[in-house]
Amino acid sequence: MHRHRELCERAVDPLEIAAGLEAHGVTDRTAARYRHRDVFSLAEELYARVPAVAGEPGRATAPAPMRDIETRAAWTLRALLPGAACTATAVVLKLTDGVLGGGGRLTVALVGALVALLGLGLCLRSGPLHAAEGRSSAAAAVYGYWLLGYVLYGDALLDQVLSGGPEGPWAITPAPLLGLALAVAPAAWCAHLFSVHAQRKLAGSRALEEFAAGVRPLLFGAVALFLCVLTGLLHLAALGYGGGGAPVAAAVLGVLLLLARLLTVHGFPEAATTGLAAACAVEAVAPALVLAGRLPGLHFVAQPVYTVVAEAGTGAVPAIACGAAALGLLIHATVALSRASAHTRA
Repeated sequence: MHRHRELCERAVDPLEIAAGLEAHGVTDRTAARYRHRDVFSLAEELYARVPAVAGEPGRATAPAPMRDIETRAAWTLRALLPGAACTATAVVLKLTDGVLGGGGRLTVALVGALVALLGLGLCLRSGPLHAAEGRSSAAAAVYGYWLLGYVLYGDALLDQVLSGGPEGPWAITPAPLLGLALAVAPAAWCAHLFSVHAQRKLAGSRALEEFAAGVRPLLFGAVALFLCVLTGLLHLAALGYGGGGAPVAAAVLGVLLLLARLLTVHGFPEAATTGLAAACAVEAVAPALVLAGRLPGLHFVAQPVYTVVAEAGTGAVPAIACGAAALGLLIHATVALSRASAHTRA
């Protein structure tokens, strides 16, 4: 009671105390030392025995999730900026094909990419995809940009390395990147829906196990909804560009980025960074193995890459890399985001 007195005084219900104890590492085994069957039972006694601080809001009910239409509209518009910038850039490049020279087209592409990155930065600084100060890491941002860059140039690079290069100009594949940019807004809304419904579960649950059982379907539903929307956007982007790229790899990359951001927002940035780093490592190792296989006596090290590409094409490499990382993050998120402490407000 003395150690967690401040938490108990400001709690609106026993579940909030249980979430705080859980965040401090208190487990059911710890609660058993205090002659309670679980953490929630211990939290109920603390809630009953510690009086509320005078002047604090009543303890009868937990605060309902805030509904601010203006705020939602503001972060929705910011989330639309990356897709709008990429779409405008693609339209300008298509309309000026044969009119602008190589330098002019490069300038248009660079300006569009800069505006899209600025829009993405604004989107991550507020709204459902915003992480509290100290949770985001520069390393995760670098890994994310690497993965997006691979969408543009990775398949062409690997194809040239496999054919004896690299040499000559690389053919970029912008269609998947356009689909991913358009998917920023749906990702924000999926994160928002997950957070809002998790808060409602937190307010209505009477035990940690009950809350965890209710949150897991919310997580799977949010990821599945985003994957469906992303698949449609990637298909539309491919129709606009006439194909190109690996849509499966782009789809699993989108899921990987969403899961990494959800974990970061809810207080697990280390796991998110690890997942992104693992995907980057696999994408970097694939062409490195092919190059190493050119050395005398080391041809066998490149054989796995040749086998994968022969069976499923160059797009299989990022699909395997991002798919394995996304699966790992989904398993971790199923455990981490089902804790009440991941959804309590500061």
